Amino acid sequence: MVSFRFPFSFSQPPKHTPPTYSSSSSATSRPFSATTAAVAVAAGAAAVAGVAAATHNSTNQAHPFLQNALNLFFANRSLPLWGSLSLSDTSSSVVDSNTGASFPSVLDESRRLLGIGLRRKRVFGLKNIDVYAFGIYADDKDLKELLSEKYGKLSVSELQDNKEYGDDLLETDIGMTVRLQIVYGRLSISSVRSAFEESVGSRLRKFGGSDNQELLQTFTSQFKDEYKIPKGSVIDLSRERGYVLRTTIDGKEVGSIESKLLCKSLLDLYIGEEPFDKQAKEDVKLNLASLLHK
Repeated sequence: MVSFRFPFSFSQPPKHTPPTYSSSSSATSRPFSATTAAVAVAAGAAAVAGVAAATHNSTNQAHPFLQNALNLFFANRSLPLWGSLSLSDTSSSVVDSNTGASFPSVLDESRRLLGIGLRRKRVFGLKNIDVYAFGIYADDKDLKELLSEKYGKLSVSELQDNKEYGDDLLETDIGMTVRLQIVYGRLSISSVRSAFEESVGSRLRKFGGSDNQELLQTFTSQFKDEYKIPKGSVIDLSRERGYVLRTTIDGKEVGSIESKLLCKSLLDLYIGEEPFDKQAKEDVKLNLASLLHK
């Protein structure tokens, strides 16, 4: 039996097919993903474009309502389907079909789910283990208040390629939450602590130099041995206004630390230059850009 410890580093997970998500609520349930949504939008756009071209003249005169609907469709064709679904239905949840982890579309009334990813670990260089699925949330009010003036006039595609935009997501005092849902059944809290000592520690050194051991110790000491994290447990890591990093385990707050450097270092693991899941980062950037245009 393999003892699941992290004395060695988490490696960047190999490039993999983005996980498929399904949106579920008491009313509806339908599968969707960033990739399949893009294909569906492209196919739908082509089909509608053909109908629109063939009926353009007659539609204008005989069916003004249909023409208005077509105009509205094409006016919003740049918005991602995944984003529009997850951002508009506040009562639904999103399920990662690869792990079964379920994430609410909204946390704390205003934090919107923008992307889902997977943290993997390679054991002895032989096997990848799914450690936890994660969902990334951002407060739409904070986003519009703090970034819309600077980026609101840029198109979604321009924002996607804008490095300064990515940096501002890390630096700006926007309320964000990374929700971790444990999917590996033998994960211990000491393993989580060790993993954060390595991963967050490397980011603290990257952004703040080597003299941040006390800050790292303050953060990792929150993950005490008394806490049990069986499969399905939830850890929330939230940047609150004022650059306060608040940590909860299964709904219980275990600590809050005011530090802009710590907030940035933590979020960099998920939406920085070398994220744990690259596709999740791209989904987040795309959906954040869509929020700015709402």
